Amino acid sequence: MLDLGGIDLDEITTALADQTDYDHRWLLDPRTGEVAFWTGDTGIDGENPVKIDELDLIPVDPIPSYVWYQDRADFAEGFSDEAAGRRLAAALHGRGACRRFKHELYEGFPELISSWRAQRDVRAQRRAIDWLLDQGLIDENAAEKFAADHPEPDLP
Repeated sequence: MLDLGGIDLDEITTALADQTDYDHRWLLDPRTGEVAFWTGDTGIDGENPVKIDELDLIPVDPIPSYVWYQDRADFAEGFSDEAAGRRLAAALHGRGACRRFKHELYEGFPELISSWRAQRDVRAQRRAIDWLLDQGLIDENAAEKFAADHPEPDLP
C-alpha cells in the first residue's frame, strides 16, 4: 500500500481529467506513487522511446468529460444566488459549454471563482483517491480519512 502523503494527487487529477486525443498516456508507478507522462516518441524520460507494455506502470485512464461537466452543473445549481445560478447553468448548454461557463464565471461572478475552485479541486482529489483505492494502491481507511479531512465546501 502507498502512503497518501507521498503521492502527488494533483498529478493524478490532471491525468484523470486529460481529455486530449494525441498519443500519450499518464502512468503511475505502483511502488512509489510517482506519475509519469509517456509518449510513443519520447518514452517517459523525454528522450528514449519505449513501448508502453514494457513498463511496469499502471495506466491512468481519463474519467469521461461528462463527469467534469456535472461538477459545473452542480455548482451552478448549488448556491443561493438564483440569478447567478441560472446564468451559469445557461452557459452550460450546447457546444463550448465549459469555455462559456468559465467566461461567465470569471466575467460575471469573479467573487465565486474561489468557491468554484474549492469545489472542483475537492471533487477532483476525491476522484483521485477513489482511483487509487480501485487500483488497490491505498486501503479503505486511508480513503475514508481523506474524505473526512477534505469535505466538499459549502457554496455561498
